[in-house]
Amino acid sequence: MNAAGRRLIPERLQRAFLGALAPLVRLLTRRGVSPNLLTLAGVLITGFAAAAFLLQLPRAGGLLVLLGGLCDAIDGSLARHAGRATRFGALLDSSVDRYSEFLMLFGIGGFFFLSRDTLSAAATFLALCGSFMVSYTRARAESLGLAAKVGVMQRPERIVFLGVGALIHPVALSVAVWLVAVFANITALQRLRFAFRQDSAPAESSDEQREIKTVPFSNRGC
Repeated sequence: MNAAGRRLIPERLQRAFLGALAPLVRLLTRRGVSPNLLTLAGVLITGFAAAAFLLQLPRAGGLLVLLGGLCDAIDGSLARHAGRATRFGALLDSSVDRYSEFLMLFGIGGFFFLSRDTLSAAATFLALCGSFMVSYTRARAESLGLAAKVGVMQRPERIVFLGVGALIHPVALSVAVWLVAVFANITALQRLRFAFRQDSAPAESSDEQREIKTVPFSNRGC
C-alpha cells in the first residue's frame, strides 16, 4: 500500500468497529429511525460538546464528541440497511459533518483560549483549516471526475483523536489538536498529489474513450 493509502487508524480496524455496530443499526432499522434524524442528532450532540468545552468541562466535551461521531458513523449504514439512501441524505450528511467539525473545533479553541493557552488555541485554528481543506479537496476533485479519498487523517481519525484526548487530560487534548493540525493539512496535500497524478496520467487512446469517461461527471448534478 502506498503512503497515500495509509491511515492513522487502519481500515480493517474501522471495518471491525462498524461490524460491531451492526446490531445497533438493525435495532434502529426495526424502530424506524430516520437516517437524516440521526445525522441531525449528531450535530446537535456535537453542539453540546462545544458548550461543554466552553464551560471548561473537557471530559464531558470529549465524551459528547465521540457520541456525536457515533451518530455520524452509523447514519450511512442505517440509510443503506433500511433502503432509505438518497442523494439529498448524502448531501445533508456531508454538510452537517462540516458544521459538526466547526462546532467541535470552535469549542476546543474556546477551551484553550479561556485557559490562556494561546499556542494550543492557534493550533486549533490550523486544525480547523486542515479539516476543511481535507473535505474540500475531495469534493472538488470528485466534481472534476477525479478520486481523492486518501490520506492519513480523515474524519474518523480527527474525531477519535480529539474525543479521546479530551477524555484523558487537557495536555493530551493539546497533543491531539497539534496532531490534527499537522496531519489534516498533510492529508489535504496528499489528496492534491493523488488527484494530480490521475490528471497527469496518459490520455485515453481515442476521443470516444475520453467521451465515455466524462459521462459520470456530467450526470452528477453538482
